[in-house]
Amino acid sequence: MATTRIDRALVAETALRLLNEVGLDGLTLRAIAKELQVQAPALYWHFKNKQELLDEMATVMQRRMTLPGGGVPGVSPDAPWQEQLAGFNRALRAMVLSYRDGAKVYGGARFTGTDHAGSLEQLLGAMRAAGISPYDAALAGTTAYAYTMGFVAEEQGMGPEPFDVSARAERLSEYPLAAAAGPALFEGYEERFEAGLRVVIAGIETVYGSPAAG
Repeated sequence: MATTRIDRALVAETALRLLNEVGLDGLTLRAIAKELQVQAPALYWHFKNKQELLDEMATVMQRRMTLPGGGVPGVSPDAPWQEQLAGFNRALRAMVLSYRDGAKVYGGARFTGTDHAGSLEQLLGAMRAAGISPYDAALAGTTAYAYTMGFVAEEQGMGPEPFDVSARAERLSEYPLAAAAGPALFEGYEERFEAGLRVVIAGIETVYGSPAAG
């Protein structure tokens, strides 16, 4: 086996590439080492265990999502906090969906750098300017984040095959309201995500008394 000079960045990049091929269950340190053409113990110089590697992978994912210094593409730092919060969560969903099992990797990760702090600082600043306390702004942000991550986890958990809503309705024929809810539960993920995000942001406005943007 050839000897390859590796570092944390190369291992994380390789792991993310393999993730899309084999999924999280197949992403072993042995598989990553084979891809890098090194012995598996060489990886332990950089990561003590798989969780440390997942934290680094999530850090790379987040770094790819945001602009240098903070913010997300297409969202002005001068925009109202509602637009910034919506834009961040749209970018988060798109990024996580771009990786197989992305929600499992990203959810609960502990970032290894400070790259994420710029976008957080920008959002919290916009909310403070609207009269929302830093604590409440942080709580509101994590609420929207939890909505997005939960939505994507469910979305990815359904797998690539479309859900048979008609068969479900037939199976639940004795429960007409539950049967009719199928399209709202299992179809149109894009529209459903946007609808839910609007509800979350409207709820934050209501609880913290910040007027709606625009």
